[in-house]
Amino acid sequence: MLKKYLLWSLFLLMLIFQYQLWIGKYGFIRLNSLNQQLEDLQAENNSLTERNEALYAQVRELSEGSEVLEERARSQLGFVKEGEQFIQVVPDDE
Repeated sequence: MLKKYLLWSLFLLMLIFQYQLWIGKYGFIRLNSLNQQLEDLQAENNSLTERNEALYAQVRELSEGSEVLEERARSQLGFVKEGEQFIQVVPDDE
């Protein structure tokens, strides 16, 4: 009789440990979920880092070179140098 109770208690104890191992607060399922979240956040961080580096490069170009600034002013704002003529071609509405 004692062996039977001992066997059942050990079996119950094993089930509790298995539950903690797989489903508990620090179990494998939660660990896999956290690892996936970590990979997603690292990928997002890498893309944002690349974007920041591109923006820093643009800032350096704009602050160091006047040619880039002039090119942007001409293309985006339509600036014309002194002595130049601006000619705009308008297509026919036929």
